[in-house]
Amino acid sequence: MSNVETMLKEALTSIDGCLGVALVDYTSGMPLGTMGGGKELDLGVASAGNTDVIRAKVRTMELLGMKDEIEDVLITLGKQYHLLRLLRGRGKAGLFLYLALDKNSANLAMARHQLKRIEAELEV
Repeated sequence: MSNVETMLKEALTSIDGCLGVALVDYTSGMPLGTMGGGKELDLGVASAGNTDVIRAKVRTMELLGMKDEIEDVLITLGKQYHLLRLLRGRGKAGLFLYLALDKNSANLAMARHQLKRIEAELEV
């Protein structure tokens, strides 16, 4: 099992309320790996759509002349949280981790903490 698969599986099983997780290349919008999801959550479609969110925020920051980095983007829905964490480090540029959480069973602060730890262990 590759490191990507291992880390995605760890996110899915260790983060409370995790419905699905993907590693996404936001230059192409393609997921490099997914776990979870299902009929209610198509991770391929969600990855492509969330790529547009990341690109829009990066463009906006450039237009504003902001010299900062995006750590993560949180989208709060009625029943879910969608967390997009941009990756840093060698070989990780242009990638983000996408995490869909059930709002009733997830602890958002812990999910962010665990996602940061998983990012540190991820080898791409």
